[in-house]
Amino acid sequence: MAINRLIFTVTDNLVDGDLTDTGIQYSIPVDTTVADTDVVVLTKAIDHGLVGNLLELRFGLTAEFRAISSATADLKWKWQARNKNGTWVDLHDYITETNIGTTYVSRSRSGYKFATTNINVVPLEVRLIFQCNEANEGRARVKSSSYVYSEYTVDI
Repeated sequence: MAINRLIFTVTDNLVDGDLTDTGIQYSIPVDTTVADTDVVVLTKAIDHGLVGNLLELRFGLTAEFRAISSATADLKWKWQARNKNGTWVDLHDYITETNIGTTYVSRSRSGYKFATTNINVVPLEVRLIFQCNEANEGRARVKSSSYVYSEYTVDI
């Protein structure tokens, strides 16, 4: 019996909400509490109700960071992905923002990621984590322009 294989390509936006006059939306801001401890800003499941083998991922990820009141606070952040309920894989090394200041600073990461260990099937998950070197000082949010494009095969 022959196996039929379909290829799916899907773009998932990471943030939604009420429409705005500028078209810019953000996730709910998340604050750090304990110094030098990772906090999850946003986790998004890429799940279309199908189980498939991942061919390619394309990311366009933008987040904003700031200190709540300290001009000297330093932040570290990174994006990660994994097969659903699997082991998190860093999509890039930690980025350090020195003396971030109290006004939001926008930062983006984008590019391709081909299937690899722990990122090779759908459904999968993507998240942003960050930390601050001062207690109760870090704040982060994800911008609505953030997306994950996935291409995968499903056997039928």
